[in-house]
Amino acid sequence: MSKRKASKYKLDRRMGENIWGRPNSPVNKRSYGPGQHGQRRKSKVSDFGLQLRAKQKLKGYYGDVTEKQFRSTYKEAARIKGDTGQNLIGLLERRLDMIVYRAKFAPTIFAARQIVSHGHIRVNGVKCNVASRRCDLGDIISLGDKAKEMALVIEAQSLPERDIPDYVAVDGNDKVTFTRIPKLDEVPYPVTMEPNLVVEFYSR
Repeated sequence: MSKRKASKYKLDRRMGENIWGRPNSPVNKRSYGPGQHGQRRKSKVSDFGLQLRAKQKLKGYYGDVTEKQFRSTYKEAARIKGDTGQNLIGLLERRLDMIVYRAKFAPTIFAARQIVSHGHIRVNGVKCNVASRRCDLGDIISLGDKAKEMALVIEAQSLPERDIPDYVAVDGNDKVTFTRIPKLDEVPYPVTMEPNLVVEFYSR
């Protein structure tokens, strides 16, 4: 299985980048890879290696997305008219856990998934505990009564390292509306994402 049950920052070290832009990422202290051979001279990466790296980075950024889920999302993006890479980003950004994360209801995508799974999120006033649910334009995502007082949520709302993107319209401290599907350059990734390489990886 590809669910991340171990340290999530292993992905940061393997990629050599601060994937989520968090201040406590080990990459902020050392940019080389993990293990005793982490500092050795890097060998040239093949085209396949670059595509795999791009796929692992994008899939890892969205938290506990399994390979099966991610491949299924790619296939759906390929069926939609238009640029497949842009469509892939749009579908991933419509996930409920990602909108909760973008709204700063949770400090990390992993915490966002947990908050949803524990039933603390409402979609159009109805409780939803399915993190992978795909939201539609105009959907209102809000916090449950208990969640409004959770220390995790209060901490997330005060985080200085990221802002709420403009495709998530804020209504007070506990409610947002998903207004439109973003393009790649509108998504506030802390690092460069290359969905075109992901498309190449799956279309081999």
